[in-house]
Amino acid sequence: MGARETADYIAALVERGARCKGLPANLAPADRKQAYAVQALLEARSAQPLHGWKIAATSLAGQKHIGVDGPLAGRYIAERVVASGGTVPFGSNHMKVAEVEFGFRFARDMAPRSAPYGESEVLEAVASLHPMIEIPDSRYDRFEIVGAPALIADNACAHWLVEGEAMPESWRGKDLRTFQPVGRVTGQPEVIGLGSNVLGSPVTALTWLVNELSALGITLRKGQIVSTGTCLVPMAIKPGDQIEGDFGELGSVSVSLT
Repeated sequence: MGARETADYIAALVERGARCKGLPANLAPADRKQAYAVQALLEARSAQPLHGWKIAATSLAGQKHIGVDGPLAGRYIAERVVASGGTVPFGSNHMKVAEVEFGFRFARDMAPRSAPYGESEVLEAVASLHPMIEIPDSRYDRFEIVGAPALIADNACAHWLVEGEAMPESWRGKDLRTFQPVGRVTGQPEVIGLGSNVLGSPVTALTWLVNELSALGITLRKGQIVSTGTCLVPMAIKPGDQIEGDFGELGSVSVSLT
């Protein structure tokens, strides 16, 4: 597999709003390391610094659904991030769902090292917490059967990220495991989520991401944000919908689909 050829192939699908059954055999990464190399080349196509990271498959149900045995990391380029209250084109979105998530922005670099980072150490490096909406998509007709390396190479289904304003600092005194964000989509019953749906805790998921990057020799940079995975069952969406993630006293985030 040539990582550049694979990245070119996936980037062309993104640009055309097209999909494929799966990567051709000569382009398919053999393992997670090769797949992350493809991601790095997709990131390099952006004219701006990397905005942040996402974590996919943070629930056992989600992992089972796509046939993987653990979470996957993806990258969010700045061109695919909008502020709360903005609009996102629905386009040819294949997955047709929205997710409500916690996003952690970092106050300092987290450099690779041999010893794993602990949760308290990771939390100390966080500058702010944000309400997020992720609108994922896949470049595969059936993303649930292609396997972890192919999903990682496709940037772990990264597509659009909607970022809310920083939450009040009172979030640090709350148990995010028991927090219940609410998701709303036009004309649908609201969906109540739970922080523990994300690897048991959004902080656990965040720590996993930091250590995943560390093992890959990647520095998580100051100012980057990490969206830690959906707290609720993904909500069906269509063009024209208004989507809201309500975090109660900690704030909210919204986006309109065109």
